[in-house]
Amino acid sequence: MDNKKVAIASDHRGVEWKSFLAEILIQEGYEPVDCGPFSEESCDYPDFIFQAAEKLAKGECVRAIGICHSGIGSSIAANKVKGVRAALCLCKETAGLSREHNNANMLILGSGFTEKKDLPELVKTWLLTEFQGGRHERRVDKISRYEGELHE
Repeated sequence: MDNKKVAIASDHRGVEWKSFLAEILIQEGYEPVDCGPFSEESCDYPDFIFQAAEKLAKGECVRAIGICHSGIGSSIAANKVKGVRAALCLCKETAGLSREHNNANMLILGSGFTEKKDLPELVKTWLLTEFQGGRHERRVDKISRYEGELHE
């Protein structure tokens, strides 16, 4: 894979995690692309999550990561962008399954529900786990077709 860029975005509660995640990405050979925010001042997560998801959808980045307090709002926002399959993962097991079964291309994290110490293993699992295809591909294709029908 030539493109090793990973977009990262958050709300104000995820700013600290973005720098930590950037270090993990660099260690794994990826180039983090910070889509903001750049301070802990209260902000609206969709403004930044949409930027990261759009970079992913346009092929500017190979993957994306979004962070907010619960992860729920970021998941909802990211999944509005055509071509993005964002998965809220709170542990390494769900991170692996999101890749194996759903070919998730955007990882969403809840800073209020996942321990920072667990991030390296969770993120590495998500980055390194391959999509299994097979019956899972059929299901992912159904989602993509449905999404295409809604946006035409």
